[in-house]
Amino acid sequence: MGFWFLVCIFSLSSFYASSRAEGGNVEGTIFIDGKSAIGMIDEDFICATLDWWPPEKCDYGTCSWGHASLINLDLNDKILVNAIKAFTPLKIRLGGTLQDKVIYDTEDNQLPCVQFVRNSSEMFGFTQGCLPMYRWDELNAFFKKTGVKVVFGLNALAGRSIQPDGSAAGPWNYSNAESFIRYTVQKNYPIYGWELGNELSGNGVGTRVAADQYAADMISLYKIVQRTYIGMDSKPLIIAPGGFYDATWFQEFLYMTGNSVDVMTHHIYNLGPGVDEHLVEKILDPSYLDGEASTFSGLQNILKTSETSARAWVGESGGAYNSGHNLVSNAFVYSFWYLDELGMASTYDTKSYCRQSLIGGNYGLLNTTTFVPNPDYYSALLWHRLMGRNVLSTTFSGTKSIRAYAHCAKKSKGITLLLINLNNTTTVQVNIAFNSTWIQQHRPSHHRSHRPHKRKVLHQRSANGLTREEYHLTAKDGNLHSQTMLLNGNILTVNSSGDIPSMEPVYVNSSNPIVVAPFSIVFAHLPQVLPVCW
Repeated sequence: MGFWFLVCIFSLSSFYASSRAEGGNVEGTIFIDGKSAIGMIDEDFICATLDWWPPEKCDYGTCSWGHASLINLDLNDKILVNAIKAFTPLKIRLGGTLQDKVIYDTEDNQLPCVQFVRNSSEMFGFTQGCLPMYRWDELNAFFKKTGVKVVFGLNALAGRSIQPDGSAAGPWNYSNAESFIRYTVQKNYPIYGWELGNELSGNGVGTRVAADQYAADMISLYKIVQRTYIGMDSKPLIIAPGGFYDATWFQEFLYMTGNSVDVMTHHIYNLGPGVDEHLVEKILDPSYLDGEASTFSGLQNILKTSETSARAWVGESGGAYNSGHNLVSNAFVYSFWYLDELGMASTYDTKSYCRQSLIGGNYGLLNTTTFVPNPDYYSALLWHRLMGRNVLSTTFSGTKSIRAYAHCAKKSKGITLLLINLNNTTTVQVNIAFNSTWIQQHRPSHHRSHRPHKRKVLHQRSANGLTREEYHLTAKDGNLHSQTMLLNGNILTVNSSGDIPSMEPVYVNSSNPIVVAPFSIVFAHLPQVLPVCW
């Protein structure tokens, strides 16, 4: 680890040196179109995951999961309880790689209920595991106490056989899953959505299921939910496939499922393996970040051109796969990637975004051992509190180092801006222009330096006397690898009672530009009310 850190510092020094061309202070302008929304996110857009990995899950010689799985997580920890309650509500997706090796210890189960055991000859490196019903009861008591919206990932490999070519053949044997769903309904446990399978679409991870067979299985799940929840006012969402985006596979799957699927979920690990020593360079490279737009755009187009009413979620996203990387994916620098992902996903009408993970691995929102929030937790909480459902079209002119997004404000009048400065030496003074009419050849790009063909400026700067709220996020001592985040210069940390800190803004005269310091993130709540935000 020490060697890797020295290598990282050396490569970062070179990268930072190459990014100092601007330096000092520059001006830029964010243009916001308030005429109509380009997307609408769910009220509970922020989502996190809880996984099945046992302590023996190790990557690159590091075992980073500890007691963070659905089976052994300490549900009584005060910080954990408070961290979830702060969202009111937090959507949590229960699942991950090992979900397709889980049996449910309901009355119909004839197999021993034993836990995962490390075995390198087994698919995914572990033997079959089991969810005891007493643990399911404990989890649901915890979810009720903390106000969680539960999305449960079901085992989609039950009954299938692995073929010589690596594919999984045969129909889904849903008997154990149906028994588990019946148990859940009998106990009156609220489920927001049932999701089938994890990373079995397209080429799959470990194995794969053909789109036509997966579609048939989804219709089976739809029928199970319809008959099990019969007579109830609302039914859980039917969700799939929880895998990596593959246009051909997704199109075929959607065509064959009809209206049996409510949500199409896809996974994102666009930064590569956690062992990659260039993770930070990728995060700080605007062109690299732009690359994920093609996935969002592709899925959005498929949904628009199909007859389905399904909407898109990011069902799991950890950035760097194989558990992330210590002091990167659990440090301040990751908020650049994470918040940019949230902003970009929103502009393509993604309804929800599930972060891998709430706790566990090196990419948890909470520290695996202490439960203390990592920087991305506070980034997620600020987004949840400030960014409303309506997504506004924006462009930024002045520097490529600024990533800019805008939404109608949440539960208040006005709009909220998210500004991310990827440059380590340049302070950007951001002016604001509101546009009523944009006529362009192409869809507005929300972060590139770009000028629309026609622009009607309603307000370049607000009238004197109005104030806006600003939340400036920086790393402690300016160290991107710090696991301590500062809000307006003050350290964010839980107190001795495990309480999440209040996050108060600073108030700034709206006639002044927004000052975005080097390597910083700013949320700004503006008092202007646009037509789309009425």
